[in-house]
Amino acid sequence: MEINKILSADILDILFDGRNKDYGAYELRKTYNKRIKISIGGMVLICAVLLVGSLVANSTKKKQAEIIVADMSLENVNKEEKKPEPPPPPPPPKQEPPKVEITKFTPPKIVKDEEVKPDEEIKEVEKLEDTKIGTINQEGAKDEGVVAPPVEKGTGVVEAPKVEEDYDKVFTVVQIPAEFPGGLPQWTKYLERNLNRDLPVENGAPPGKYTVVVSFIVAKDGSISDVAAENDPGYGTKAEAMRVITKGPKWKPAVQNGRNVIYRHKQSITFVVSEE
Repeated sequence: MEINKILSADILDILFDGRNKDYGAYELRKTYNKRIKISIGGMVLICAVLLVGSLVANSTKKKQAEIIVADMSLENVNKEEKKPEPPPPPPPPKQEPPKVEITKFTPPKIVKDEEVKPDEEIKEVEKLEDTKIGTINQEGAKDEGVVAPPVEKGTGVVEAPKVEEDYDKVFTVVQIPAEFPGGLPQWTKYLERNLNRDLPVENGAPPGKYTVVVSFIVAKDGSISDVAAENDPGYGTKAEAMRVITKGPKWKPAVQNGRNVIYRHKQSITFVVSEE
């Protein structure tokens, strides 16, 4: 390098004087400061973008809907155990009326004394005062003018009147309530698969819970009818709950005293709109 250029030359030019500058080391050292500044600037820019995006995402919350299924009537009704009834009291012993002395009445007949039989002998009037006159001779108590009451025959058991239950009426309380095939878990899965849980959000419902109470008849064969909602929280929840229950499969019918009966069941369905 010429002497007059040394004072104005860069340190790298002095170091690489007379060497191959196209090899790469010269270029790397020459642009080192520039590359450091670009790297730091890019890193700061990326961090700023991520921070701003996180703040924007947290400030804008989305609504999310879910379904809560609550069974209002599938409670087990514990059947009261019937206590064994005490045995009926034994019938009173049969009491025979007391025997009264009876004297056979013998009509008067004129015969010889040796032809009179002992049981056909006419008694003296004094001996007949304390006895009854009859067709036979019988030993017993003296007649005191008291007549024994007739003895009534009976079993000694008093039966309560039997009440026949009407099995064609609509029951609301039974021994075994109606049940969806597979029980409550399958019923919950059916509702979650068929209900449009996002319907309240689509209709502009604010965050909160929207519970619809639906009652319906489960017939003796398990078919569903008379579906009615007892309340309407709005935002299309009433119609959606009735639609899904109406199109559902047959249920297991309710049982009362071993017979399938008609049963009115109540089901609550809750749409939950929450902020994400």
